[in-house]
Amino acid sequence: MIFILQKTLIFTIPLLIVALAGMFAERSGIINIALDGIMIFGAFIGAVVTLLLRQNVPFFVDHNQITFVVAMLAAAVAGALFSLLLSVSAIKFKADQTIAGTALNLLAPAVALFFIKVFTSKDQLEMGTAVDSLGQRHDFGYVIQNKEATGIFAVLFDKAYISTFIALALFIILSIFLYKTKTGLRLRACGEHPQAADSVGINVYKMRYLGTTISGALGGFGGYLYIATVANGTASGAVAGMGFLAMAIMIFGNWSPLGVAFGSLMFGFLKCLSVVYNQIPFTKGLPLPMYFYNIIPYLVVLIVLGFSSGKSRAPKAEGIPYDKGTR
Repeated sequence: MIFILQKTLIFTIPLLIVALAGMFAERSGIINIALDGIMIFGAFIGAVVTLLLRQNVPFFVDHNQITFVVAMLAAAVAGALFSLLLSVSAIKFKADQTIAGTALNLLAPAVALFFIKVFTSKDQLEMGTAVDSLGQRHDFGYVIQNKEATGIFAVLFDKAYISTFIALALFIILSIFLYKTKTGLRLRACGEHPQAADSVGINVYKMRYLGTTISGALGGFGGYLYIATVANGTASGAVAGMGFLAMAIMIFGNWSPLGVAFGSLMFGFLKCLSVVYNQIPFTKGLPLPMYFYNIIPYLVVLIVLGFSSGKSRAPKAEGIPYDKGTR
């Protein structure tokens, strides 16, 4: 049971961060369908930074946690910068946000694979010391290994990633920011009724840039977490559709932090099941092919969205370009 919870948490954290990314953009009124592309770009930059630090600076070879944190910051900055392509096109030029996001989803893997091929002559970039989804290699990224921990403490403190604690802290901070600060209130107002927000002196354009930039930073951060903790420490220009799955979680969670957290945990468990099913006595004995478990998370997404989309309430102004002259 502890093993399953540990692995569920590994899949849950990237989904949680990226679903929060989508939520911040849409709460400001911008549809960020480019989450998958932002994850890929952030993952690529994070992998490059990790590799460069570990190959050229001896200090970082002996301090894996610091390397991990620096790479996470680099991935977040890269994601924020990449998201400017979406925010500028959507806010300044009032382009169709769905088309702009789709273009970024096509651009990111092409750019990542091009530079990976140029610099390594391979189809993927390995960060040096890999961490696979089953925790077989764990000298990079793990902050604590305490085999004596039991119960919930074993889930959090045995073979735990430092990114888990950073992500949980971010979840709390961003939830407080969105609901308990003036800036958070203004950002939400711009996603609901930008004309009313503008009438009381709120700069709608500024708030939408802020929401999209936060979204990009979280998306890049989540992309790096995915390759570091799930994808064997390898950047390959793909994130297995995790960005789109995070969007589904955001809708399922009704654009609220708690709903997103619950959805991330549920789908994190399903993703975990698709990987470790052959290590669980019950599922191992079932005469089902591997592919069945691989499609379960996405099949459940379709079913859940089919039943819950009618009850979901998206921000009223999402996807609608703001025109200051329109009332």
